[in-house]
Amino acid sequence: MHGLLATSLGVTCAAALTLPLAPPAGAAPEPPAPMAEAAAAVAGAARPDPPQAPGAPPRAASATPDLPGSTQSLPLAPLARDRALGGAGDQGLPRRDVRHFSLLGVVWNDPDTPLHGRVEVRTRAAGTHVWSGWQDLETHNDDHGADPGTAERTSGHVRAGTAPLWVGDSDGVEVRVHGEDTDRHGRTGTTRAALTTPGAAAVLPKGLRLELIDPGTEDTRAVHLSAEAAGTRQLRPAALDAEARAASAANADLAPVGALEIPALDRAQTRSELLSLRSGQLTAAQKAKPYIGPRPRIVTRRGWGADEKLREKSFVYTSKVKAAFVHHTASGNTYKCSQAPSLIRGIYRYHVRSMGWRDIGYNFLVDKCGTIYEGRAGGVAKAVLGAHTLGFNTNSMGIAVIGTFGSTKPPAAAVTAVARLTAWKLGLYGGNPKGKTYLKSGGGNLYRKGKNVRLNVISGHRDGFATECPGRQLYGKLGTARSSAARLQGR
Repeated sequence: MHGLLATSLGVTCAAALTLPLAPPAGAAPEPPAPMAEAAAAVAGAARPDPPQAPGAPPRAASATPDLPGSTQSLPLAPLARDRALGGAGDQGLPRRDVRHFSLLGVVWNDPDTPLHGRVEVRTRAAGTHVWSGWQDLETHNDDHGADPGTAERTSGHVRAGTAPLWVGDSDGVEVRVHGEDTDRHGRTGTTRAALTTPGAAAVLPKGLRLELIDPGTEDTRAVHLSAEAAGTRQLRPAALDAEARAASAANADLAPVGALEIPALDRAQTRSELLSLRSGQLTAAQKAKPYIGPRPRIVTRRGWGADEKLREKSFVYTSKVKAAFVHHTASGNTYKCSQAPSLIRGIYRYHVRSMGWRDIGYNFLVDKCGTIYEGRAGGVAKAVLGAHTLGFNTNSMGIAVIGTFGSTKPPAAAVTAVARLTAWKLGLYGGNPKGKTYLKSGGGNLYRKGKNVRLNVISGHRDGFATECPGRQLYGKLGTARSSAARLQGR
């Protein structure tokens, strides 16, 4: 997808783009990568373990079994001039065999350095010799992330990167990165060096790496919970490690420790819970007549199979939740709802291991069947500080609808889920879904740092940053979501 930066650069709300599991019609079969190249790739860097020096002895087996999922991180190198691209300074990765992966992206060292150019990839469906066509990665993904100057942003671990691309089960990959050509006027998107060299190709950022994400298979203890499932599923607390126990305990007021889901409540139960959770923060009028929607069913991090050892251990909170920013993941619309947990695990791993964030950026995710998932750890009823809308993460929450909704209408179930979630969560903090509020900008491409900005309580990502997110069609449904949420609150 292409965004609308104030500088005319495209940005995106994409957390992921998509490819079909099967190769497209007309894709030509090709022979597998050479064995020597394949062996090098399969032996390449893979995380969760940190890189090991060449020739070092194998690590001893862990006393506890590895959690599912891994990341292969492969450095890009200069490529021979490609006539199709016309660039002399291209980087990439020749076609090769790799371990299984389902999601990929390209990252580089400096989070403040944009990549002006084109990143293309093609992949091979696992167990076949048929390759996909070339697909573009969205290079302008800087509308996400922690606000400038915050501890998460200045940790020294944050990297820049493309939006990740969901490709399904694959075992072959090829990548090429081409710096954007510039003209003698040095138009927007050029580098400083290119400004003095008419017709030069833009200099590519340093440290370009291809990240191949295997989100892991479903854990039998944390299977996908369909929208029709009823009751609270849970594990014995003794089965949880320390990190998983902490993430689950953050929701202990809502469900037992180890629960795979937080069950829905009716209106009376929700109002009773509100008085229990936030009695000290409510006014006399709010206590007498609270405006809050019934709590919806939410699949916990345990429910979608989060590896809690990936994220930072501590939780970070903001003061309150004054607004909700709605996003789309641009992950395509062909996925099955049963695949949503895998998509979320892939995005989570990419955000943390590849981009260097403390946790997944979104506070909640919603699939096209209307299932709501817990995002960043810290408690679904609490004001958890996310990394979803650059410049406006403080006192807000981010909701990502899984799919691409530029030209495709969002499913009614997803819009309804957004309304139900915001009616409840905003209601906990006295927010009126049809109202306006003020947020102070942390800095971005629409509003300078420190500016107080008047926004809808339920806003689209594009309201706080120059981007097409959450897509024209989903953005057009936000009015419906606001009205529905207000009605659910009893307004």
